[in-house]
Amino acid sequence: MREEGITFYNRYTGRPEQEKIMGERALRWVYGNALGKLSLHLLIKRAFFSRIMGWLKDTPGSARNLQQFVDQYGMDASEFARPISEYTSFNDFFTRKLKPGARPICTGNTIALPADGRHSGWQDLADMQGVFVKGQSFDLPALLGSAELAEKYAHGSAVLSRLCPTDYHRFHFTTDGVADAPVRIPGPLASVSPLCLRHKLSWLWTNKRELTVLHTPHVGDVLILAVGATGVGAIGQTYTPGAPIRKGDEQGYFAFGGSTIITFYEPGRIQLAEDILRNTANCTETYARQGDILGFIC
Repeated sequence: MREEGITFYNRYTGRPEQEKIMGERALRWVYGNALGKLSLHLLIKRAFFSRIMGWLKDTPGSARNLQQFVDQYGMDASEFARPISEYTSFNDFFTRKLKPGARPICTGNTIALPADGRHSGWQDLADMQGVFVKGQSFDLPALLGSAELAEKYAHGSAVLSRLCPTDYHRFHFTTDGVADAPVRIPGPLASVSPLCLRHKLSWLWTNKRELTVLHTPHVGDVLILAVGATGVGAIGQTYTPGAPIRKGDEQGYFAFGGSTIITFYEPGRIQLAEDILRNTANCTETYARQGDILGFIC
């Protein structure tokens, strides 16, 4: 029997939608087939494989079918900072910037979403019932690379923001503050698609990732965990550590591949948006864009 696809709730249409999965057949084979899993461990999750993919996506020839890619996945080219014809490679397009104002930042007593994507959230991590499928939960010390941080945020709130390859792939700060330099945690580069995480959620805490601490005036210390994935040979951090940050400022970008940002908040500091909480309780992600409301300051 065919495994179910990926259904998410669209905040803007108010209804569930089916995700168009880039490379779906290959993903199902690699993560759901014995021979595919062998190729994953011997080749695909290795850093050199993603470096090769990254090199190919940097070549001029990789830009040849960009218009077809945009049309196939229904992307809104009017948001792009440059016309499609001006991108010199697929990665140049993949790490694109948007026009000013394309992502309005929520105002008032709010916390903003860090990226375009499909979001899952937990008001209290201790009450987590499932991630993508019932029965799976985070190994928080392994995920954060710190038992001390895991203890501090064990009853905190968290939002997992999953970016598809078709999404805008720059990520942004969710509130005002001052950020430390990122801490790099080495690891392999497996896919973070739900098709794969349904089989093995632990890719989130074994994959290459970078942890940034944002010191804020209103909600304590916010942890921002950027998780790499297959094809993501680089997590680019574009902010300046120690400099003042405003909500919505750019933090960095991912090179080619699906990717994930997880933001953690101290206990009792924020109230997550109702639709994210409701849908997560049903193992359904909520699609919303960067700058829209993640939650509210308590």
